Parts: sequence; structure tokens; C-alpha cells
Amino acid sequence: MRRILNFSILLLIWVGARIFYRFDFRWLEPVPEHPWGPYKVLTMLNHTSLFEWLYAGGVPLRFLWRISGHAMVPIADKTVNRPIVGRFFKLLAPHMLPITRQADRSWKAVLDRVNEDVMVIILPEGRMKRADGLDREGRPMTVRGGIADILSAIPEGRMLIAYSGGLHHIQVPGQHLPRPFKTLRMNLQEVDIPTYRDSLNHPDDPQEYKNLVKLDLADRRNRHCPMVVDDSAN
Repeated sequence: MRRILNFSILLLIWVGARIFYRFDFRWLEPVPEHPWGPYKVLTMLNHTSLFEWLYAGGVPLRFLWRISGHAMVPIADKTVNRPIVGRFFKLLAPHMLPITRQADRSWKAVLDRVNEDVMVIILPEGRMKRADGLDREGRPMTVRGGIADILSAIPEGRMLIAYSGGLHHIQVPGQHLPRPFKTLRMNLQEVDIPTYRDSLNHPDDPQEYKNLVKLDLADRRNRHCPMVVDDSAN
């Protein structure tokens, strides 16, 4: 019953997003033989807005069905505790786990839920980019180390990296309503998790491994995120 509710909400978003927006999604080489498969991790880079759920309009319905039954999403406690926004986000996935910005019990609860049945959806930067390109505190956008913990907890499977083009042309943090009739751009890359770990030589020191993952994902974000184009004149 819960899955049907989650999928119904995602389906409404899918329909509404496809009415009001255009989607330019592109797979990076090598293009997977079976895209939108049963990924263990979905990593979204370039976090710019709480309206990123609009990207659901660019994915196939079978992928939304998988999200509705298997997604586990670590989400900032201050976001999920908002009266309206928090309730809305709880309807998008079966497991919305509130976390703080510390490596405390809330993060341990996330790692304890990683198993064969879940697909972890994570925005590893951990905060939103403002219009000036920095976070709310005026700091450069970096990748946090929690994604490395998750990848270490998954012995095998595939990760989908979604490189967002950003939504500042649609909604800048602080604005209330998104601007319609724009194009949402995203580049997609499929990565085999064991192969990815091996490519980093997976050092025995957990902190060193975290640093390598953070640097690698930040570099991939800088190279692969599509350019933001405001098509308001179109």
C-alpha cells in the first residue's frame, strides 16, 4: 500500500513536470546496454534547489516504480522537519532517513539500512549551491565523505551518477515558486561499484579513501555537469 502511494505521488510529479518542462538527459560514454537498471546507488551532483524532484519527469516510469519500493534517501533533518516540505518529501520514497551534518547515530542508522533490497539516493554535497556559486555560509561547494561510507558498505552492483545542470534558471534557493517552461538538463553515467573502488586503489585507511572519493566526484562534477542555459527567450 505504501509503495502504491509513493508511486502515485511520483507519477503525478512525472506528468506535471512533463507538461511544464522539457528534459535534455544524455548518457555519457560508454552508454550502458540496459540503462535505468536496478542501481544500488543514485548519486546526484550539483545540488542547487529543493525542486530537484522535478527531474523525475525525465526518467522512465519503471525507474520511478523502483524508487517507490526500494529508495532510501538520507535527508537533512532541518529539511524533513519543515511542516509542509518535510511531509512532501516523505511521500516520495519509502525510506526517508533524517540526518544531521555530523557522523553521529543518525548516519549510523543510514549505514545500518544499506542492504541488498535498497537503492540509496544521495546528494553527496550535503547542501545547496546559492546563486553566487557558494553554499549558504559562503563556502565553496565540496563533496562530503558520507558517499564513501555507502560505497564501502555495498559489495557489488552499479551506481548511477546524475550530473545536474542546475535549477537556478527555474528556482533559486529562497524563491517560493519555480518558473515553468524551461529545460532541465542532466548528464548520466553508469559506474560499476567494485570497479570504481579498484580505480581508487581503495586504501586501507578509511579517511584516505574518503578523501579520494570526495576529490574524484568533485572532479567528475566539474567535468560532466551540463552547462546551465536559460532558454527564456525560446
